[in-house]
Amino acid sequence: MTKRQPFQYAALRIIPRVERGEAVNAGVVLFCRPLRFLGARTHLDEPLLAALSPGCDAGEVRQLLTTIEHIAHGDPQGGAIAQLPASERFHWLVAPASTIVQAGPVHTGLTSEPEAELDRLFGKLVER
Repeated sequence: MTKRQPFQYAALRIIPRVERGEAVNAGVVLFCRPLRFLGARTHLDEPLLAALSPGCDAGEVRQLLTTIEHIAHGDPQGGAIAQLPASERFHWLVAPASTIVQAGPVHTGLTSEPEAELDRLFGKLVER
């Protein structure tokens, strides 16, 4: 068994109308430097988004979430940012933003299996 290593993660939130302060968790980004892992999982709850903001274009939001996954995985489809080192990509993904997709606070933990930890956090924070 691999020794447990420190990791950082943040929930990704959709905030369609910032003036209302309502948010929908739509993903998780997890970075574990010692195990060389950076990953993201996303899912858009379209009915909930429509209830919070009927005029919000779910297709555009889904595209933003897909781009975040590409960036986290270093996929060229994520653009120039996806080519940065993993630590820079993580910090870019969790930096404060004024867009519809925003990262929540960064939290820490210990894991020996970062991909399984990402799945666990996704289930806990995003899935309904």
